[in-house]
Amino acid sequence: MRDADIAAELAAFTRNQIMTQSATAQLAQANALPKNVMALLASQ
Repeated sequence: MRDADIAAELAAFTRNQIMTQSATAQLAQANALPKNVMALLASQ
């Protein structure tokens, strides 16, 4: 029973890590977009 609890907690922890990393990557891309637009406008 205890091993199953540890496995479930480890799976939840791993899932949460993946979600956190995904959110961080999405924020980085969202923050980069205005900079890219400004660079395109400045090059015209």
